[in-house]
Amino acid sequence: MATTGKSAEQGTASADAAGTGAESGPQDAPVPAVGQERIRELEAKVADLEDRWRRAMADADNQRKRHAAELRAERGAERARVAAAFLPIIDNLELALAHAGADPTAVVQGVLAIRDQAVQLLAGLGYGRDDESAVPFDPARHEVVAVVDDPDAEPNTVTRVVRPGYGTGGGQLRPTAVTVAKPRG
Repeated sequence: MATTGKSAEQGTASADAAGTGAESGPQDAPVPAVGQERIRELEAKVADLEDRWRRAMADADNQRKRHAAELRAERGAERARVAAAFLPIIDNLELALAHAGADPTAVVQGVLAIRDQAVQLLAGLGYGRDDESAVPFDPARHEVVAVVDDPDAEPNTVTRVVRPGYGTGGGQLRPTAVTVAKPRG
C-alpha cells in the first residue's frame, strides 16, 4: 500500500505542476485572447521602432552627405580666396616686365620666373590662365574694355588681351579683359 500512496502523491504533484504551467512550454499552452492582443501590440510597437530606427539612420546618412557637400563648397571658396590674393602680384610683375623690356637683365629673367611660378600655382589650384586673342568673344570668359574697328579681324572677335583672366566656367576668378572687333554693318 505504501507504494500506492507514493504514486498517488506523485500524481497529485504532476497535476499541480501542470496546472501552474511549470513543466509545459509556451507552445503547449493556448494563449488567451488578451495575450494575443498584447502580442499584436508589441509586434506593432517593434515594427514602429524599426521604422523609426531606419528613418533615423537615413537622416544621419543624409546629414553626413550634406556636411560633405558643404565642406567641399567651403574648400572651393577658400581656394578661390587664396588664388585671388595672388592676382595683384601677377599684375605688378607684368607691369614691371613691361617697363624693364628695354634692358633685359638677370632681374627681368628672375621676374619672369616668378610670374611663371605664380601662374603655374594658379593652374595647379584649377585656375589656368586665359590670354587667347583672335578667338570669338565669349561673355562668360571675357570682359570687354574696348570695341575697336579692325578690318583684318572677324566681327565680335578678341583682338587684344588687356588683362589675362584666370579659371573657367563656374570656377573663374576673373574674366579676361579684352578688346573686341566692332561688328560690321
